[in-house]
This record gives sequence, structure tokens and C-alpha cells, in this order.
Amino acid sequence: MATLPDSLFGEPSAAERTTAPKSNTSHPPNSDLNKVSIEKLILALHNAHTRERALQLLSQNRSRSDDLAVLIWHSFGTMFTLLKEIMEIYPSLSKPDLTERASIRVCNALALLQCVASHPETRVPFMKAKIPLYLYPFLNTTIKEKPHEYLRLTSLGVIGALVKVDDKEVIYFLLKTEIVPYCLRCMDVGKGLSKTVSTFILQKILMDEEGLRYCCLVADRFFAITSALETMMEKISEEPSQRLLKHIVRCYLKLSESPRACPGLAKLLPRMLNDSAFTDLLRDDPTVMSSFQQLLRNVHENRLRENEDEYGTPKTDDSLKLSVRLIFFHRLLLCYFFNSLLSTERRGISS
Repeated sequence: MATLPDSLFGEPSAAERTTAPKSNTSHPPNSDLNKVSIEKLILALHNAHTRERALQLLSQNRSRSDDLAVLIWHSFGTMFTLLKEIMEIYPSLSKPDLTERASIRVCNALALLQCVASHPETRVPFMKAKIPLYLYPFLNTTIKEKPHEYLRLTSLGVIGALVKVDDKEVIYFLLKTEIVPYCLRCMDVGKGLSKTVSTFILQKILMDEEGLRYCCLVADRFFAITSALETMMEKISEEPSQRLLKHIVRCYLKLSESPRACPGLAKLLPRMLNDSAFTDLLRDDPTVMSSFQQLLRNVHENRLRENEDEYGTPKTDDSLKLSVRLIFFHRLLLCYFFNSLLSTERRGISS
């Protein structure tokens, strides 16, 4: 028992290092890692002395190998090493003094997870192993300092890589693991790119039929989403962002296509959407401009339906007045009819 490590996730103690047998595998020093192959860089992840540099080089050179995701996923102990890097920083997430170096080191590990999440061969196993759950603590933090923002943005990048491919299984997994509240939090506390990526993830969820139903099923959930979108619209007025506005418009469009949500959306749609400053940002993209016009049509048609009676006749002021007069006249006729019956019965009784 004395030889057991103090922590399953910690590095070996000094006593363990002296008593442990020496490995025959040689690890090149950090200065030599620039010249080694991708396979050897992956092996270097398993050594505490070369891990940080190997993470950096693998993250920077992800495009060098099309099979990097497959090598990471199938090589022994590599995914555990990456998850270990991620979990070791959890205690620092609630502290504002998280160092930039520690944050970047974990971001490099997250970048490799993004590589695995985006590869067609490893995406589904990655999701079924519930690896994205390890990223949710980074999305839940409310600290806005740079190191925390790096972690937030890179974690969103991993989720974004999953939703880029239209896959109902991915959307179901994200809904089941309650990703929407985390996206709304990032839309609130994140900076420009974090807001854009989290809104993109929300857009992809709304584009799925089950995702749209989920977002509109509960009133509190629907109002939370529209409130977050409206808050970002206010921020765009201060810092214009064409990319972010495109995703916001597409989110509103999908909400307007829900019969359950459209009546509420007609009352909650920000008036600033009609501002020329916003529409000018969309003119360069005909597709998004078309989506914006369709959104306005959907809301306008819903308002018209609400202002029609059961026969499809518009409820104008004149028609309402006429309806009231007809009802009043009808009641007068009924009163006259009953009075005539009563008087007839009384005459019959008296005779």
C-alpha cells in the first residue's frame, strides 16, 4: 500500500520516481520536438517533461496529418492524458488569478479534442463517450478575464465542430446534456467570438425539428432565449458584428417558424431590427437578407391571423362596432319576445 500514488491524476512522487524501473523508451528534449513526426509527438504527450511542448506543436500542426484525430483516439492512453490536462485546471476556474500560460496549455489540449470531434471516423465515438461533458465547466464560468475567455472560446469550438455536420444524434445528445443554458451563459458573459460561436450552436439546434420543439416547449426557456438574443442585439449597436447578426437573424427566423413561439415572438422581436444600421450589415449577404425578410413576413402574417375572426374576416374597428350593435339588437329582440310570452300567459290566466 505504501507504494500507491497519492493521487490517480497527479505526477509520481519523488520516492516513486526513484523506485520505479527505468523505461527503455527515450523521449527527445523540448528543443528536438520541432523535428519529430506526428506519431512521436503523440508519444511525447505521455511524458510530463515534454507534454506541454508536444501539446503546443500538435495543436499548431493539426493540418499536417489528416489522420491525427484517428491517431489520438486509438493510441493507448492519449485521450486519458488530454482529459487529465483538462481536469487538472478545474480548481482554478473559480479564481480570477488563472495564469495565461496554464490556460493556453489546456486550450492546446482542447484544440486536439476539436480535431477528434470534427473527424468523421471519431466524431460519433467521441460523442458516445460523453467527452463533451468535460468541457461544460469552462462554459459555466462567469469570469471574463482573458485566460477564462480562451478556455470558453476553445470549448465552444469543440461543440461547434460537432454541430457543423447535420446529425440528429448529435443534437439529441446536446439537448439531453442541457447545452442550451450553457450557450445562453456564453452569449451573456463571453466576448465577441464566444458570442458568435455560442449563437451558431444555438442556431444549429433550432434548425433541427426536435431542437426547435425543445426550445419552444417551455415558456421560461423560450423567454430566456429571446432575452439573450435581444441583449446581444443591444451589444451589436455598440460594437457592430456582421457574423453575429447573421446568426441572430437565423435564430429568430427558426423561432418564427414555430406555431407555438411565433405569437410570443411577434411581441418580443426587438424594434432595432428595423433600424437601417442593422439592415445595412446584412445587405452584403443576399441569403441572410432573404432570411431577414422571411422573418418579418412570418411575424406579420401571424399578427394578421391573430386579428381575424373565426371566419377569416379582419377584426377592424368598424367590424367590431358592427358586431357589438348586432349583439345588442339581438338581445333587445329576445327581451321583447319573452315579454310578449309573459303577457300572453297572464291574459290566459286572468280569463
